[in-house]
Amino acid sequence: MRISHLLPAALLLLPMALHAQSTDAPTRMPQVTSSSILSEEQPTGPTGRPEWTSARRFSTTRVYIQKNPWEMGVEQWWRVRDFRDNTVGHLFQQEFEIGLPGRMQADFYENWVMDGRGHARHHDFAVELRWAVADWGAIPLNPTLYGEYKFVDPSQGPDVYELKLLLGEQLLPRLHWGLNAVYEQEIGGARTTEFQISQGLSYSLIDGKLGAGVEMKWINESERDARGDAANKFLIGPSVQIRPTPNTHIDLVGLFGTNQESPNFEGFIVFGIDFGRIDNTGSHYAPASLRSN
Repeated sequence: MRISHLLPAALLLLPMALHAQSTDAPTRMPQVTSSSILSEEQPTGPTGRPEWTSARRFSTTRVYIQKNPWEMGVEQWWRVRDFRDNTVGHLFQQEFEIGLPGRMQADFYENWVMDGRGHARHHDFAVELRWAVADWGAIPLNPTLYGEYKFVDPSQGPDVYELKLLLGEQLLPRLHWGLNAVYEQEIGGARTTEFQISQGLSYSLIDGKLGAGVEMKWINESERDARGDAANKFLIGPSVQIRPTPNTHIDLVGLFGTNQESPNFEGFIVFGIDFGRIDNTGSHYAPASLRSN
C-alpha cells in the first residue's frame, strides 16, 4: 500500500492519539458529571451516558447507544452522491430505533435508491444490533460492538453483513468525538469487501440547540478477483446539527472527495424524532450536538 493511502487513516486516528497522550492515567476515562454547565453533557439513563449521545450526531459515525430500554425513535435519511462520471445517485432510508435491556439497541432500516433519471427501486431491508461493553466511562473510549445484516433485493445484488467497533468520547467541554472501524462483506456476487474508518468531531455552539463540526471517512474496497487492486477513497467535510425541539434533530453533512477514486461529493440530510423519556422525572431529554449505514 502506498504511503499516500496511509495518510487519511493517520488523520482519522489523530484525535484518539492526542486524547491518549493528554490523559495522565490512560486506563481511566474522564467521568461525565452533573457539574457540567451544559445540559447535553449531563449523565442520563441507566448507563450514565452523556445526553448528547441520545440523538445521532454524525451521519457516518455512531457513538455508544442512543436509547434507554424500550425508548424509541424514527429517522428519515436522504443521501446524495455525485460521482466523477457525472452520474448522481440517491438513497432514501427510513429507520426505526428501540432501546433494549443490557446496554443494547436494535435498529431496523428500509432503503430505497433512485438514479439520476428519477428511477426509484427498493434496495434492501436491514437489521442492526449494538451492544455497549460497559457503562459510560468504565472503559476508555466507551467501546460498543455492532452487527448488521442487509437483506438485499435480488435484483440489486447479494446480501451483505457488516461488523463495527464504535468508539466515542467527550474530548473537552463542548467537544465530542466518535470513531468507527468497519468491516463489510458481500456474501455472493463479486464478494466485495470493504474496510472503513469513519470519524466525527462536533463542537456545541448552543447547548441543546446547535452543534457544528467535521466528518471524514476512509474506505478500502476490493472484489474477490482483484484484492490486490483495491480502491481507496477519502472524504471530508463540515456537519451541522440543529435541534428545533427537545425531541427532534436535523443533521446536515457535506463530504468532499479528495482523490479520483472518491465521489465528487456525498451529502446527507437526516431528520429524527425521539419518543419516550430519558429518566423518571417526566421530562424529555434536552439534547444537542456527528451520528451510520
